[in-house]
Amino acid sequence: QVQVAESGGGLVQAGESLRLSCTASGSTFDDYAMGWFRQPPGKEREGVSCINWSGTRTSYADTVKGRFTISRDNAKDTLYLDMNSLKPEDTAMYYCAATPSNGLGCPMILEEYDYWGQGTQVTVSS
Repeated sequence: QVQVAESGGGLVQAGESLRLSCTASGSTFDDYAMGWFRQPPGKEREGVSCINWSGTRTSYADTVKGRFTISRDNAKDTLYLDMNSLKPEDTAMYYCAATPSNGLGCPMILEEYDYWGQGTQVTVSS
């Protein structure tokens, strides 16, 4: 089974950018569709973006569309989330997750993902 670990979180000001990374190990990375999720303080975890195994299909939550970009490098076993024009409401713990898949798409539903990282905190100040 795959293990995933996030990095790259931090404290930034509104309007700034941040790149999150998620490194996978223990299994073949391109056997999995990948997703980014976040949990704001006091709220439930929500889907942010996902990408299929080959990187050819992506999906985004409406709240981040046009500002965030998900990508993956299967040669480096790494998933990325480039976050631009950050807003205070983007403040959350960000998690990456993996689900076995060789299909065309990727799910944005938490329950579809089997493997989760510990999360990385993103805080955006106004």
